[in-house]
Amino acid sequence: MKIYQVEELVGITKKNIRFYEDQGLLSPKRNPENDYREYSLEDVRVLEKIKLLRKLSVPIEEIRLLQKEQLSFAQVMTQQIERLQKEQQSAEVMKELCARLQSEILDLKSLDASKYLTEMTKMEQDGTKFVDIEKQDINRKKKTGAIAGAAIFCVIMLMVLGALIYGIVADSAPILPMLIPLSIILCVIIGTVVVLVLRIREIDKGEEYEARKY
Repeated sequence: MKIYQVEELVGITKKNIRFYEDQGLLSPKRNPENDYREYSLEDVRVLEKIKLLRKLSVPIEEIRLLQKEQLSFAQVMTQQIERLQKEQQSAEVMKELCARLQSEILDLKSLDASKYLTEMTKMEQDGTKFVDIEKQDINRKKKTGAIAGAAIFCVIMLMVLGALIYGIVADSAPILPMLIPLSIILCVIIGTVVVLVLRIREIDKGEEYEARKY
């Protein structure tokens, strides 16, 4: 089975499949004739299990230990329940803090951020987890870079396209011979936009960042 077929069956992108292979969670066999990966139905089942566990926010390292039978499934679920309970408690703490800010602060100018940041630091030491601003900033930077790169490339292609069209009109050149380069440029622009959308979706999923956390 080819990787694009696995993508369709499991609903995991090719990049994420490769990522799980790099993490040692999936080891498809290779065709001895061309060294290409050949995925089996068992690989599909493994990916489905990984997808389920990751959707439940089970860490990559725990999935690895689970596969090696160094952790039992019951242990993994127990640990995940405890994590989710802590996240729920953290969410309640943040909700209470937001309510306090709402009642105590009139506007941004009167906000003494240092006072509340000190209080939040103590909460974090007690186990409360606030929003990971590093992850958000990294994702925003990646998105900005991807969008800027795609935009510059598309502008250049549009300029080339405009120059070709201007040349055809100005010289009264036959349109038919120019249809191929014009079509290629349009396809390249459309392809760039599609790749950009896929890249943004991958950034939002954040699998690579999630792995570094654990």
